Parts: sequence; C-alpha cells; structure tokens
Amino acid sequence: MTTTGMPDLKPILVFDSGIGGLTVLREARLLMPERGFIYVADDAGFPYGGWEEEPLKARIARLFEELFDRYDPEAVIVACNTAFTLAGADLRHRFPDMRFIGTVPAIKPAAERTRSGLVSVLATPGTVKRAYTRDLIQSFASQCHVRLVGSENLARMAEAYIRGETLDDAAILAEIAPCFVDKDGARTDIVVLACTHYPFLANVFRKLAPWPVDWLDPAEAIARQARRLVPLVEGAEHPDNFDFAVFTSGSQDFSTRRLMQGMGLAVKPVDTPFFG
Repeated sequence: MTTTGMPDLKPILVFDSGIGGLTVLREARLLMPERGFIYVADDAGFPYGGWEEEPLKARIARLFEELFDRYDPEAVIVACNTAFTLAGADLRHRFPDMRFIGTVPAIKPAAERTRSGLVSVLATPGTVKRAYTRDLIQSFASQCHVRLVGSENLARMAEAYIRGETLDDAAILAEIAPCFVDKDGARTDIVVLACTHYPFLANVFRKLAPWPVDWLDPAEAIARQARRLVPLVEGAEHPDNFDFAVFTSGSQDFSTRRLMQGMGLAVKPVDTPFFG
C-alpha cells in the first residue's frame, strides 16, 4: 500500500528488440502519468529483422515467461512490429490473463489519409514478409498501391543516430529511396514507419526525401490504446520503485546509459542472466 492508502499499481512493461520502443514509451508516459514503466530491450537478440521465424518466436515466448516472473506487470506494450506481427497471437494465447498492446504497421490510417493512393511501408525484412502485414493491406488498403520496403540496415542506423553517432546521408537515402513511387502522374504521399526505431530518423528522412510525404509514426496511437486498456486509477500516485530499463545482454555502453537517463530511466543491472 502507498502512504495515501491507495494500492500499489503494477508497472507497464514496454518491450522492444532495442531502443526503438522509447518512441512509444515517451507517448505512453504522457498519457499514463500514474503508472511506473519498465523498459526491456532484448539487445542480446537485436536486430530481429534477420531472424528465422520459429527461433525468434521461441525466444520471445521464453523471454516473456521470465519477464512476467520477475516483474509481474499490469500490461505489456510490445513496441516492436517484427515481434508482434510474428508472436502476438501466440503471446495472447499463452498468457491469456495479460493485457497486450501490440504494434502493427499503420496501414489502415495510411489508406484513410492518402490522396494519391500510393502508400509505402518502411519496415524490417521480417515485418515485410509477414502474412500479418499482407492481411492488413488486403483488409484496409486494397484500393491503394502499397509498396513494402524492407530495410536491412535502418534499425541499426537509428540506434547509432540516437546515441549521437554521425550517419552518412547517402547511406540513409539508399534505404528510403524505394519508398518513393512516381506512377501515372501520382506520387507516394504517405510512408508508414513500420519499425519503432525509424521515428528517431524522421527529421533526417524529411531532409533527404525527393519530395514531401507524411511520415506516419504510430507511437501516439499505441499509447492511446494502452490508456484505453489500462484505466486511470483516480487518486493514484506515480510509484517511485519503477521507471527503469533492463537490457537482456546485461551490458550497456556509456551513450546508452546517458540516453536512458535522458528519458528518466535508470539502467537496472540484471542479477540473473536471462535464460540463465
């Protein structure tokens, strides 16, 4: 119990393969000020985009078993398109009592907003090849021309950029150039950022783009869904025993620690290794 007599609130767990989920965490904290957060980065498995499906699915399931045993969260935001489009259904089946808030490519809002009918989805190779992604296109964007662009390198680039490293503009442009389609007098007008790492580079994308487009970042929509599923507890106070980050590798460099501190997160050592 807290000193005010209110029950202690369980934390919200935010999960990603790396630090891309910080874009979602930032929005969730604004809408859920009474909740503590635990940010979990599976950096030992990063990047997810190149994994084979079955080994990655097994890894994610095993990780969540350990995370729930350790932290007993109220809900989980899976802030990773690759992880959720692959393992989201399995996680909900395996842990039926847990609230999961998933991250999927924002294809439906893109189809609703486009004027030209030309939409691109900038994702990881794993998200691009997922049947889940193609089902979203069939369900919500069948009247649009949707180009799927799977980048092998952008997630790593985004992590390097947010840590303060300098990136080569030409290398970034090479990754995003396939998103821009000029067809029958119409041009791509929306690019869905289907990896939570990519919004870190949004300003760079805008600078390098051959023409202006709407770069669709789903972070705010994910946070709103989390708020809907985890109702506000009136009178609850923000706890002081959460708001930390955990890395499955157990090792972080100085720039990563500084980034986490800038987000208001302590970096908590992993006393017992995951899968230990």
